[in-house]
Amino acid sequence: MKWPIALTRIMSVIITGCVVCIGSGVAGAAPKGTVVMFHAGSLSLPFEQMEKAFEAMYPGVDLQREGSGSQAAARKVTDLNKPCDIVASADYKVIDKLLIPKFADLNIRFATNQMVLCYTDKSKFADTVNSDNWHEILATDGVVWGHSDPNLDPCGYRALMVLQLAEKHYGLTGLSDKLIANRPMENVRPKSVELVSLLQTGNMDYAWEYLSVAVQHGLKYVVLPDQINLGNYEYDDLYSEAVVQVTGKKPGEFMDMKGGSITYGITLVKDAPNREGAVAFLNYLLDPEGGLQILKEQGQPPFILCRVPSEEMKAALPPELQQFVEVKN
Repeated sequence: MKWPIALTRIMSVIITGCVVCIGSGVAGAAPKGTVVMFHAGSLSLPFEQMEKAFEAMYPGVDLQREGSGSQAAARKVTDLNKPCDIVASADYKVIDKLLIPKFADLNIRFATNQMVLCYTDKSKFADTVNSDNWHEILATDGVVWGHSDPNLDPCGYRALMVLQLAEKHYGLTGLSDKLIANRPMENVRPKSVELVSLLQTGNMDYAWEYLSVAVQHGLKYVVLPDQINLGNYEYDDLYSEAVVQVTGKKPGEFMDMKGGSITYGITLVKDAPNREGAVAFLNYLLDPEGGLQILKEQGQPPFILCRVPSEEMKAALPPELQQFVEVKN
């Protein structure tokens, strides 16, 4: 069988129930059992490939994934008390705001992305839409466009941030409200990847997605200026001027999400039922020749090295993970 990524660096020698991982320097008993991961929907395709490679490395492990909006993934832990080992979010701030410190201690930033406006050949004005006129097209009667739910999915509130930033960038007062007025609530879906099928079937003309999702699904897309696409950390001060209010930790509570460059985060849940298996997966994910290579191939630029905000957090990481991480804000 040909795996989606070369496994030469992750070859294992299994002897009397023990495993030695060549290239990673990790030795010990092979992890076993089920590893449960709740993750952002935009990570579904790369994580599917990682699952195959990881389970080939460790046949005794069953990696079980549940994709959803990132806030929904975190709330499966905080509100529903569902057993979970790993949470991966399309916005590392979701982990900071909803999981730390009660449910998690760690937040490893491992990849970036940018917002794009996706469409297909079936979309209205598909032949003329571009980075200059996209907002005029979205404001046109009869054009069907949508985004994911900002209360459940970071891609949803990031879409609204793009509209706020576009209003300032183009100097068009009221642009954001004008566009939203042309987007009925039924065009707001729980997670961004649900919009892909609507585009592909011609039931929606345009949808806000991450660049990686557009690449993975073969969609056409409009590349936006760096000043509004949330993809360039050099514009973080500008991005922070966009603020979207979303539901908070408890019913009736709200929290402000400030704009910033798109950064994915992943954490190990404090009471992870299979901590050993979860750490083994994180060791694979954070390896530049392992999971990060798959992300790169899927149009989702990884951080090499991955990042944590403090020396204290790096020191708190399992020792085998520290080689893949640097302290950087």
